[in-house]
Amino acid sequence: MALMGVDTRCLGLFLLCTITGHSLEIKVNPPQDFEILDPGLLGYLYLQWKPPVVTEKFKGCTLEYELKYRNVDDASWKTIITRNLIYKDGFDLNKGIEGKIRTHVSELCTNGSEVQSPWTEASYGISDEGSLATKIQDMKCIYYNWQYLVCSWKPGKTVHSDTNYTMFFWYEGLENALQCADYLQDNGKNIGCKLSNLDSSDYKDFFICVNGSSKLEPVRSSYMVFQLQNIVFLGFQSATDKNDMKLKRRENESEEVCFFVRCKVNIYCADDGIWSEWSEEECWAGYTGQESKIIFIVPVCLFFIFLLLLLCLIVEKEAPEPTLSLHVDLNKEMYAYEETLC
Repeated sequence: MALMGVDTRCLGLFLLCTITGHSLEIKVNPPQDFEILDPGLLGYLYLQWKPPVVTEKFKGCTLEYELKYRNVDDASWKTIITRNLIYKDGFDLNKGIEGKIRTHVSELCTNGSEVQSPWTEASYGISDEGSLATKIQDMKCIYYNWQYLVCSWKPGKTVHSDTNYTMFFWYEGLENALQCADYLQDNGKNIGCKLSNLDSSDYKDFFICVNGSSKLEPVRSSYMVFQLQNIVFLGFQSATDKNDMKLKRRENESEEVCFFVRCKVNIYCADDGIWSEWSEEECWAGYTGQESKIIFIVPVCLFFIFLLLLLCLIVEKEAPEPTLSLHVDLNKEMYAYEETLC
């Protein structure tokens, strides 16, 4: 019933414009109070807004929102069409974030024409406190055998001797960001962190922040976001696809041929993967040159000889057996046996 009322109202407007000969431009306002909020989850942000102020003719109409957002300097925008008033996603906080949104009106209210509002924009960025030279360097994280995560870093290029770093992490399922409880240290300074028991953390965005403190200067924070299955580092295991296994061969002066194997997570389980270390060397002691050829030729020849003998036995078994014919000499009352061959 509500839709019928909307159609009647819009049809009335259309007829009015047609009768009077005047064109009536249909306009709608953009959403209100569009903003990007940081709930303290290390890069998982909320984009939220309020409905637009609508005129009487649009009351009861279905409104949709076209949302676009990206990290500053990214080449493309992500686009979402939604009827909700909030959207959540992960971002790289090392760079600023920008978003824009506009209102779309249902075609039922506009006689089939496309009506949308102007864009309204919002942005977000972390504090630039601390120089870039105080940020950690060479941040690397590896998820070993799907069991524990190890992240490591080097101090900033120009930091004071009292500078130390702390690491926080968060993924969906945790109520709040947590601090590392097991640091790797060098001369009493934190240079890494080991995390285990990461329940239900696979195939989700994993957010990390490493910040620092010094009594002499502010220290710039550093952020990372990734998914654990993409940074798995395996020990030697069998692989299910040839693209996930590599084999290399080495010949040495001791007349041995040696092999190494390494593997990574199957492409259907991860966007990419980290190759494992090469396995321990496996060597086959043998001969090289002409003598090595003999070693391969002899078993082949023996196999063919065995095959010929087997064929001879089969042929002999299938040949007809000799038969005996019985001749009875009635006059001499004697029996004689004559062997006949086919």
